[in-house]
Amino acid sequence: MDYGSLISGSFGYTKDALWGEWWRWVLLVILSLIQTFTLFLVPLASGYIVRVLSGRTPAPEVDGWGRLFVDGWKWNIITLIYLIPVILVLAVFGGAAVVSAIAAEGAGNPEAWAPAVTAAISGILVAAVVWIIISFISLFAAVRFAHTGSLGQAFNFGAIFSHIGRIGWGSWIVAVIVLVLIGLVYAFVLGIIASIPVLGWIINLFLGVAFGIFQARYLARAYDSAPAPA
Repeated sequence: MDYGSLISGSFGYTKDALWGEWWRWVLLVILSLIQTFTLFLVPLASGYIVRVLSGRTPAPEVDGWGRLFVDGWKWNIITLIYLIPVILVLAVFGGAAVVSAIAAEGAGNPEAWAPAVTAAISGILVAAVVWIIISFISLFAAVRFAHTGSLGQAFNFGAIFSHIGRIGWGSWIVAVIVLVLIGLVYAFVLGIIASIPVLGWIINLFLGVAFGIFQARYLARAYDSAPAPA
């Protein structure tokens, strides 16, 4: 997999999608704000990202509001289902911590709180590891959903694993890690810009939309680097 080509191609796609297309950019910023303030109950911005994940070129228009809403909610559902193992890990370890804490309080021994703290920390660490592992699959699943238009295909693990195998598990994992590293650089830049009063906040809103499109296009290109199984 040519990671340099992935990055440059995705950057070019994002530039063509937004630079000079000011109304589209502003509209996507507005949709992002609506999505944030409604706690993702009106996920129109996510619906647009699904269109980009589907591999459409050139960049799709912001239209078909009903479809944007439905696709955004489908993405919400996919994300929540893939988070279930993480939530279960936290619940199990959290439950152990609560039981230990209650026992410690009943015993009146402050030192007995140590097991509760240990259980809680262990739960967070294990959940983090589970989340990282699942993320490599859930990201691919989201792109498969966008390409097929089928919610069920996000959980077609046979096809997902087969497709990743064609790309190469190492290649896909490295592709995701590269995207994470780019995200860290992006976050660092945002932090610097955020120090500018008011204007920095506005600039970050527009950059957030651009980075969202860049990420989606990057993942779509990585997905298309090998043919999908039937």
